[in-house]
Amino acid sequence: MSGLVSIITPSYNSAKYIAETIQSVQNQTYTNWEMIIVDDCSSDNTEEIVKKIQQSDTRIHFFKLDQNSGSGVARNKGIEKASGEYMTFIDSDDIWFPEFIQNSIEAIQTSNAPFVFSSYRRSNEDLEFVYSDFIVPQKVTYTDVLKSNSISCLTAFLDINTLGKKYMPKIRKRQDMGLWLQYLKEIPYASGIQQTQAIYRIRENSLSRNKLNLLKYQWEFYRDVEKLNTFQSLYYMLHWMYRGFMKYRN
Repeated sequence: MSGLVSIITPSYNSAKYIAETIQSVQNQTYTNWEMIIVDDCSSDNTEEIVKKIQQSDTRIHFFKLDQNSGSGVARNKGIEKASGEYMTFIDSDDIWFPEFIQNSIEAIQTSNAPFVFSSYRRSNEDLEFVYSDFIVPQKVTYTDVLKSNSISCLTAFLDINTLGKKYMPKIRKRQDMGLWLQYLKEIPYASGIQQTQAIYRIRENSLSRNKLNLLKYQWEFYRDVEKLNTFQSLYYMLHWMYRGFMKYRN
């Protein structure tokens, strides 16, 4: 188990949390990794913090976009720069448990599934666990993800040697879901790890917490990205709304 793991992290005004995120990567029991941080024109001292940490850890690479373009563009830049046999993502305010990488690679090897993802804990901004843990299904298919995307960017883990590189669609939201679906059109399923492997920090000012906007973007995703007809889009939207309600009941 020695393949290089490329870790992709978009950042934007992440000074408050990014050192903690990097520390959780440095704490991994699996050490053959590169962390590719792509900054989306932050106006705070994110760059200064990352470059200071870089001085003592050459596995961390920092890139900066020419103009503010959104997390999807930043992730795609990271995918472009990635050179690992495996690829995974962590946002600049989230945290991995120390065995996340090791457990993910072992799951790929034992399940023969080139795409795995894990359960995670959910906290507020102060790392208080006011939400229940999110436990993922054992398997998800393309149609499962259309109904409810249980694959978090925080724990998705891909065998790039087997799957090859693909890029996120150029949309404002749901870019990660768009990437998972591209892979799931080519493989039978992604394999879920029930053990919690990370902490997803739910921030109150997050765009993802605006439910009306989410419904609008979800509908546009079905129609414009996946090219589903009106009946199919309505069918999956109803599933999405119900499962989304269940997901955030605490």
